[in-house]
Amino acid sequence: MKTRKTIVVAGHGMVGHRFVQAAIERGLTETHDIVVIGEEPRPAYDRVALTSFFEVGAQELSFLPGGAYEDPRVRLVLDTQVLGIDRASHSVELSSGERIGYDELVLATGASPFVPPMPGHDLDGTFVYRTIEDLEAIRDRAATARVGAVIGGGLLGLEAANALHQLGVQTHVVELAPRLMAVQIDEAGGRTLTRHVEGLGLTVHTGVMSECVQGEDRVTGLKFKDHDEVLPLDMVVFSAGIRPRDTLAREAGLDLAERGGVLVDEQCRSSDPHVWAIGECAAPGGKMYGLVAPGYDMAEIVVDALLGGPGVFAGADMSTKLKLLGVDVASFGDAHATTPDSLELVYSDAVAGVYKKLVISECGTKLLGGVLVGDASAYGLLRPMVASGLPLPENPEELILPQSSGAGFSLPAEAQICSCNNVSKGEIEQAVADGAESQAAVTQCTGAGSTCGSCKTQVKKIVEDYFAAQGKTIDKSLCEHFAMTRAELFDVVLVHGYTRFDQIIEAHGRGRGCDICKPAIASILASQLNGHVLARENRTLQDTNDAYLANLQRNGTYSVVPRIPGGEITPDKLIVIGEVARDFDLYTKITGGQRIDLFGARMEDLPAIWTRLVDAGFESGHAYGKSLRTVKSCVGSTWCRYGVQDSVGMAIELELRYRGLRSPHKLKGGVSGCARECAEARGKDFGIIATEKGWNLYVCGNGGANPAHAQLLAGDLDGETLIRYLDRFLMYYIRTADRLQRTSTWLDSVEGGLDRVREIVVEDALGLGSELEAAMAAHIDTYVDEWKATLEDPEKLGRFVSFVNAPDTPDPHITFREERAMPVPAEPTGPVSLGASIPVGAPVTGQVEGAR
Repeated sequence: MKTRKTIVVAGHGMVGHRFVQAAIERGLTETHDIVVIGEEPRPAYDRVALTSFFEVGAQELSFLPGGAYEDPRVRLVLDTQVLGIDRASHSVELSSGERIGYDELVLATGASPFVPPMPGHDLDGTFVYRTIEDLEAIRDRAATARVGAVIGGGLLGLEAANALHQLGVQTHVVELAPRLMAVQIDEAGGRTLTRHVEGLGLTVHTGVMSECVQGEDRVTGLKFKDHDEVLPLDMVVFSAGIRPRDTLAREAGLDLAERGGVLVDEQCRSSDPHVWAIGECAAPGGKMYGLVAPGYDMAEIVVDALLGGPGVFAGADMSTKLKLLGVDVASFGDAHATTPDSLELVYSDAVAGVYKKLVISECGTKLLGGVLVGDASAYGLLRPMVASGLPLPENPEELILPQSSGAGFSLPAEAQICSCNNVSKGEIEQAVADGAESQAAVTQCTGAGSTCGSCKTQVKKIVEDYFAAQGKTIDKSLCEHFAMTRAELFDVVLVHGYTRFDQIIEAHGRGRGCDICKPAIASILASQLNGHVLARENRTLQDTNDAYLANLQRNGTYSVVPRIPGGEITPDKLIVIGEVARDFDLYTKITGGQRIDLFGARMEDLPAIWTRLVDAGFESGHAYGKSLRTVKSCVGSTWCRYGVQDSVGMAIELELRYRGLRSPHKLKGGVSGCARECAEARGKDFGIIATEKGWNLYVCGNGGANPAHAQLLAGDLDGETLIRYLDRFLMYYIRTADRLQRTSTWLDSVEGGLDRVREIVVEDALGLGSELEAAMAAHIDTYVDEWKATLEDPEKLGRFVSFVNAPDTPDPHITFREERAMPVPAEPTGPVSLGASIPVGAPVTGQVEGAR
């Protein structure tokens, strides 16, 4: 007799995945087996962040990098389509020929892009923007295309336009409505957004209808209705809306909504009590919801219903905040002031490109909705105010005026902070009370901020406010020996002019230091003094890598990484690297940073290896230190037909300028010669992208486990200005960041974020510009290659002995005998050098000279 039931989920997108997650977390798999049928060849991925595929790849977007759920009661079937539903036999037919029976069927088939049935819509060179496969096809065509158009100026249309723009295609945006994002923002907001978009080099056409795509076999142009001229094109992307994928339901005889979608009740149950629908294919109350947050709510509600719970879907918050083409845009509540007798408060700064509107009740006491373009920093406060009904302040205009911080407003516990994952302020505070002491920790345990990320700033503020209300401060001491942060220590060293660790700990610390504060202070001293890391007074502060000027590998050997600025290298230098690798039996690898890594070097061989490399003109690549690693480049205007500036020359200049620059975390740069971004500059701590007018400077990006896109600090800069701003930025980061804090997380911690960094670096608001430039100039003037200096100093070379009687460094006083077929030192016949080490496990006999 069958005791376990089977749930079949048709569709493995974001909403289908959320259903499975909720089912596992809430114990539904204790009584049910789940079979998930995914039509795409890969597991569910973050479709909200689809454009970032070009920077991070498919794996980083995946919700299941391993390809399967950990719960063995969940079976995932990919690259397979559900062809039909047999409601009488409670089974589904798959494209693989398999038929699977179900007790409950959950439809999560999503939506499909709407392609207007105009002539030419299916020519070679036309695309939709929905899946990773779509983006791969767009990327391939963009490699040879010069001009493209996106038909549709809504959320997805602007995302698609951003993708084409990033790929280096001259981009046109075509929208039938009189403004961009017509559903979310009003006319004035649309005008502000258009100015931003066109300022980035895109062309916007609003209030026009596309009549046909021209071309015989492939796209050659786009014709507008009632216009004689034809827009010459190489490719067209359709992003004119979506339609619910309800074919399965239609063919199965389920009730559908008037405008499409599976008609479902408050628990997302269809007209068949054993068939449910969630996400974009569902139409609760006859209405389709095209955002991920309502789909997540539906998934949770169906799990609740299957567990016998009372949950109901009572509509959804359609508020949205995102960054389109680098422009902050937010819409929440009654953005179009459709509420009878509602009032509008508007702040507009056309010069700065900022537009803000609040819709309030006739009595002026309730916030009903709003629109934010160009500056959406107040979104985290304003959107929860709509949902909670919190009374407006006496002067509500203060909420949108410049410099408004929302001070004095306290959201109720039930206020929803994260709409994507339905997390309230009270749940965030409870997580903090249970031990989550940071925004990252709260996100990990509640999910708040893990989907679109727009609420992270608000989550951080709630965490800080909670501790403040409890009278608790988070200890930010560097370690038990220094009751101050790294930034505070940096200033202390700078003001007092300390040059040694013992001076600093005697005056401002306690104890003898540890492996946290010693390397941190070593970095601070190196940043300010640019002295050699193996200098006698500071060599004991270094960690293993800096102590031997090489990166320790898992097998106990070291890596050797010579600097190759900009990736440019001569044949003679390539030959030397090959000969060194051959002679010392080293593994070689060409890295993504345009260098050649040599692995497997023994410590005692490092001086000999570097002697040959230094003689050939190489210097240390600092792959072992928290310092500048590389400045990657494409070939730029020298070779590439799309290049508009000399990216190689700029990359070499920057890498040689900042080589050896010690910092709280490793630094990487990139220079792309055009908007196609072949050097992946926006994935670096500082990235430079060429424009027709000069250079755009992006900062605070990084790859790794938690990738972040670099953000535009300043645009269209000449070379001299670019370097001046970059000098200031790097020294400001070095001066104020915490220990081991990457530039991206440092930016999150800066009060005011990127705007504040721009004020300090570009506008010189604190008057620190000349001081920061002077600090960088001092670094450049005093730079010495660490390995060259080491090879010239016998005292420093004395460190590179791995153990007593090592090959090439025999000690005549040590002899070996065999014990259990292993050679071990016999009793010394004379003095053993102080500081030498005996192999682990060897019996120590006799006296070591000088021992006490």
